[in-house]
Amino acid sequence: MPLHPAFLDGQLLVSSMLDLEQENCFVPISEIISVEETELNKKQRNIGKWQKMTKLHAFTVYYVKKARNHRWRCSDVTFWCVDEHLCNQWIQALKELLEMQKSRPKQLLVYINPYGGKRQGKRIYEQKVAPLFSLASISTDVVITEHANHAKDNLFEVNIYKYDGVVCVGGDGMFSEVMHGLIGRIQKDSGIDQNNPKASLVQCNIRIGIIPAGSTDCICYSTVGISDPVTSALHIIVGDCQPLDVSSVHHNNMFLKYSVSLLGYGFYGDILKDSEKKRWMGPMRYDYSGFKTFLSHHYYEGTIAYQPAKHTLGSPRDKDSCRTGCYICKKSEQQLAEQHKDCGLKHEEGEEEWKVIKGKFLAINAVNMSCACPRSPKGLSPAAHLADGSADLILVRKCSRFDFLRYLVRHTNQDDQFDFPFVDVYRVKSFQFTSKLSEDNESNVMDIGKKRFGQFCRDHPACCCNIVNSTWNCDGETLDSSAIEVRVHCQLMKLFARGIEENCKDEAAYSQNSAEQLL
Repeated sequence: MPLHPAFLDGQLLVSSMLDLEQENCFVPISEIISVEETELNKKQRNIGKWQKMTKLHAFTVYYVKKARNHRWRCSDVTFWCVDEHLCNQWIQALKELLEMQKSRPKQLLVYINPYGGKRQGKRIYEQKVAPLFSLASISTDVVITEHANHAKDNLFEVNIYKYDGVVCVGGDGMFSEVMHGLIGRIQKDSGIDQNNPKASLVQCNIRIGIIPAGSTDCICYSTVGISDPVTSALHIIVGDCQPLDVSSVHHNNMFLKYSVSLLGYGFYGDILKDSEKKRWMGPMRYDYSGFKTFLSHHYYEGTIAYQPAKHTLGSPRDKDSCRTGCYICKKSEQQLAEQHKDCGLKHEEGEEEWKVIKGKFLAINAVNMSCACPRSPKGLSPAAHLADGSADLILVRKCSRFDFLRYLVRHTNQDDQFDFPFVDVYRVKSFQFTSKLSEDNESNVMDIGKKRFGQFCRDHPACCCNIVNSTWNCDGETLDSSAIEVRVHCQLMKLFARGIEENCKDEAAYSQNSAEQLL
């Protein structure tokens, strides 16, 4: 196109010709990927008779183009003119504006899991992500992981402070490994004992980017809105930043794991434990194990003690979903900081009221985010927030198989999934769980076994099994300790994301119409 870009309120008006119909849109400077000087080819130069006799100068602007369902793509438009000085001025001005985007990464550490999901991680990175990083002039150090915890161990050895971020290519398991390595390294360098459940952890300011390439990409879906490698790469390039709450899990003053999505005991724990024995089935193992676990209909007795998250504005039953620039997350962070400043963290935790619930549960779930995925677009808790310093604790009490099926089906439709008499949900900042077996530990072990075995078989005469404890599902990894202590750390880490954007398609259409009216 002839050179006629324009700036308006920090945005660049770009134009292009598509099927002889002119399309105009505003592009924020923050969403321009790069600007490059361009040599026009013969077809582009043959625009008019007078241009054939004059040398044309051009540059191309690469920018983010938003499509449906939160999908981003790299688009471009080329501007040309006969004035070389004017062309160079535009190139220089745009590059200076891009240099002013201080949140953009310049050097990244990349970990690729070549075995996760469908074993496509390396191909996805090389074909879809690496070219975009190169276009944006981002330098990378790439590590292909060779075994479990390779990335985690490596993060304790490398100089992480020379990087602007760490990128993991894989599924939720790969992200968990990188997260544990990065948070653990920061605590080690800060002299924080992770085994102390009351320790105030140091915030990790090195952002993590997720390039989805696994069998499950729940965290990416819940923070970006789609599991798409190109979209995630573009969020990294433009330097988006989304704070994220992290829950620490302890047992008897011993650190076990960090969790950012799901802590599940009972139903989801049993599914994971059974599916781990069937990894040869691939992703289909989750469906098989889920159906098998549903039929078994096991319940577990125990005691839940929790501290309500009084600092947060929202509740699990409201309709305020967490979106880009969420005001609930921002306000909750401010209120939590004020509480800590006024009374001190230790004093506050010691004085805060604990509430206790005993019962028989089919499932105990604690989520730091909605846990949305393509199969469950709303997730386990639709109103859960990414960075409000709380988790949603969902208790599903013993009920019939039919009622439990009704509850599970609610995850796939628009009905209120908490609207059952056997389902309770609380917004908490910490909680503890102790199984009935752990409570009876003072008794003789053999007597406990006989007592629990007899009770369980009366409840489940068809299966005649003696399972007395479930397994905790911690972001897709098993925890054998049934008695745990969990505490939510507000905005402990940051992602290269911006949360799920509201009405992305409508906003794009509005911007296009506004531009056309201005012209």
